[in-house]
Amino acid sequence: MKDLFLLNPEITYLNHGSFGACPREVFSEYQRFQLMLEADSVQFMTKTGVQLLDESKKALANYINCPKEDLVYVTNPSWAMNVVIKSLDLKEGDEILATDQEYGAVDKAFNYYCKKTGAKYIRQKINLPLLSKEQFIEDFWKGLSTKTKVVCLSQITSSTALIFPVKEICEKAKELGLITIIDGAHVPAHIDLDLSKIKADVYTGACHKWMLAPKGSSFLYASKEIQNSLDPLIISWGYDAQFPSDSQFQDYHQYQGTRDFSAFLTTPACLDFLNKNNWKDKTDESKALLKHYYPIVAKELNSSPICEVSDEFLGQICSIPIQTPDPIKLKETLFNDYKIEIPVMNNVGPIVYTRLSFQPYNSEKEIEVFLDAVRDIKGKTNLIG
Repeated sequence: MKDLFLLNPEITYLNHGSFGACPREVFSEYQRFQLMLEADSVQFMTKTGVQLLDESKKALANYINCPKEDLVYVTNPSWAMNVVIKSLDLKEGDEILATDQEYGAVDKAFNYYCKKTGAKYIRQKINLPLLSKEQFIEDFWKGLSTKTKVVCLSQITSSTALIFPVKEICEKAKELGLITIIDGAHVPAHIDLDLSKIKADVYTGACHKWMLAPKGSSFLYASKEIQNSLDPLIISWGYDAQFPSDSQFQDYHQYQGTRDFSAFLTTPACLDFLNKNNWKDKTDESKALLKHYYPIVAKELNSSPICEVSDEFLGQICSIPIQTPDPIKLKETLFNDYKIEIPVMNNVGPIVYTRLSFQPYNSEKEIEVFLDAVRDIKGKTNLIG
């Protein structure tokens, strides 16, 4: 499967989760759109590309089960989250309930706007190891107060790589009259996604991770009830438009002047690649491989899994706490000395995690390469405790 991608064959690539990897044929389609843009930028920006964007949006909406008019493409989930957070009309004393495992850029965005408004960002502690859905729900709602206005959490976390029960959280939040924001950066084409069942007010996901699009293709979904409250990050021609569409949401957020939106147009090609390569069955095999190797790798790192090893909490990525005096040097050593691309993260409190991604282009041999490297590092250095 690796031959279908543009990855450097000399690198053991165990880090799909960070920025994804684009298949050759999808990347060629991306370049075809860019050539169309350069051949006649006026027609592309005003007609041809706009029509292609609508077709791409239809394909994406059908894939994640929501109306296409409730979606806009954005470059990354952080862009989407900033649109939403900036528009929340936070007041002094308002509280946003999140977990202590949210993506660092989202933490920063909430901290920025809370500092400006006097609101409070509550990073509720989720106890690990995570052994049941009920345990998570109980932990999470301990952070609720009479001042809670917004609930925001990841469906799959970045640093800890855990699947959270967002459907159940959204259901209770709705009963409480709270705004619900779900960060699904790692979700599309990773685990099943049906927005009609989750019923979040806001959902953002990346197409350039597990859905295999070129870098810079993500989406923002907003329910019709909340759309008109979302201000654009950049005021452009869609504001007070000369020829407005039927949707203020689309006018305000989709068109940003000369931004190259070629990556947004590749969704149909991505879905075609997934279908014709039987990606669902292949990723099921990757998930089985992960569940087999997770405790083995954890043991070699003198650690243990941070959740029950099951489909309820794990997809194609897993994170392992490790003891290291220098996370940056450890990551550099793995890459420079062993040609292994894998993250070593220290942005979740005091705990350092390494995270393995398992894609169909990964083999058991590559996992063994990583295990051999770990053993070698343990024997030569103190970088792994």
